Amino acid sequence: MHLYPDYFPHRHADDELDCAPLLAAGLTFDPSRAFLQFDDRAVTCGEAVAHIVQWQAWFGEQGVEQGDRVAVMLGNSPEHIYLIYALMLSGIVWVPVNTRLRAAGLEYVLQHAEPKLFVIDAEFDPVSASIDCAGARRVRLPSFDTERSPAPASGMLTPRIGIHDALCIIYTSGTTGAPKGVVFTHRMMRISSEAALRVADVREHDRLFMWEPLCHIGGAQMLLLPFLMPVSLHVVPRFSASQFWPQVKRAEATQLHYLGGVLDILMQLPPGTEPREHTLRVAWGAGIAASAWNAIEQRLNVQLRECYGMTECSSFATLNTTNKPGSIGRALPWFELELLDENGREVGIGEPGEIVLTSKVEGALLPTYLKNEEATQSALRGGKLHTGDHARRDADGDLYFIGRRTDSMRVRGENVSAWEIERIFAAHPAVQASAAIGVASSVGEQDILLNVQFKQDAVTWETLHEWASERLASFQLPRYYRAVAHFEMTASERIRKHLLSRDTGDAWDRLQH
Repeated sequence: MHLYPDYFPHRHADDELDCAPLLAAGLTFDPSRAFLQFDDRAVTCGEAVAHIVQWQAWFGEQGVEQGDRVAVMLGNSPEHIYLIYALMLSGIVWVPVNTRLRAAGLEYVLQHAEPKLFVIDAEFDPVSASIDCAGARRVRLPSFDTERSPAPASGMLTPRIGIHDALCIIYTSGTTGAPKGVVFTHRMMRISSEAALRVADVREHDRLFMWEPLCHIGGAQMLLLPFLMPVSLHVVPRFSASQFWPQVKRAEATQLHYLGGVLDILMQLPPGTEPREHTLRVAWGAGIAASAWNAIEQRLNVQLRECYGMTECSSFATLNTTNKPGSIGRALPWFELELLDENGREVGIGEPGEIVLTSKVEGALLPTYLKNEEATQSALRGGKLHTGDHARRDADGDLYFIGRRTDSMRVRGENVSAWEIERIFAAHPAVQASAAIGVASSVGEQDILLNVQFKQDAVTWETLHEWASERLASFQLPRYYRAVAHFEMTASERIRKHLLSRDTGDAWDRLQH
């Protein structure tokens, strides 16, 4: 007997916690239903199906078959969403590419994932034209005229897809070393969508404000919600502080995801920018400090729903439902969460321990990292996911996130590996060595401070930063730069980063120049 209905109330008797059957049924049930609003453009299920059918025909023309991979580097748009739905329904593995990647970071994803196609918007021609696509055919987003040649819903292909088959490969930079490709299955996407309903306290007829980039799991997990409940997605191209409240008003939006420091940005707007009355009911996400909790709720007039998660555990693991400031709450019902010390023993109340997860639901944890057995074995030990993140538990059983064990930073909602930054600066002819560390930020979780040991000939910070801007994504770029005469090293020739000062007073700040 399955326990799943107890956790996921939207599961029917013949529902295997899958994505494709749910999506196909939802899209074809009522073609006239407007499930999506992009800016001021309403999109019906029938319109989406017509585009999906043409996408599937295009896949055939391009020689793309079930199980192949297709990399996608697009901004938010209805066409991008149609493409994702078509990939999902066809059993083709979607490789979302962060639109802020540049040069080596972009090449790495394409070389590691080995997609058959690389689909881009025209705006990404300059950053993708000169890179090595590793055999992938780079193609512009095609344009389909569904009014002149409408496609019937009966033409939509729905091949048999396994629930544990890969739906997408999501690259995450949560560790030291190269980004890891999380094999994210159809079941994991379904679980993440069901969990999003719970975390965001979604109710019937809610209107979900969606600004998150679709290359991020925070955006991707939203795409199934209109087919789990009678709700609608209100999508904008990107987050804009100046346009946010007018957009909320037009959409009558009820939920906001505070990924990437968006609440910090809203709180920095002049007092009175936000309307006295609005439709937002819930702001959900991660990273709100206890000291800022009450001020945010009072000024923005929303309920905060803090959670914790990672791509490897189907996005969500805990949820704060008690409104206790600063807490990430408790484990979601389908997870068991332990806090373990370095010897694998449970820690006591108030003591820090690594978050380790197990699940009663088969397939809730990642099956593997793509082509990285060593990382897979390190993360999955004895059926448990060792997250590398640390938390403590209070006497009530509520959890508080402490930090990451790994050499990484959290910048505007993105995990940034220090290794990715340092390997780029190592190629600069004037740089002897560098060390990237996270420092406190007024927006989002952290900013990046790069400590640089120069060779004999140093360069100006302006010149070095301009050089890096052509090679790193915007979220990977250091805000602060500081020169050091030498680094203290370990016996294994690693920089002792714990000895580096987090004080930015003596650093060059690119935002002040």
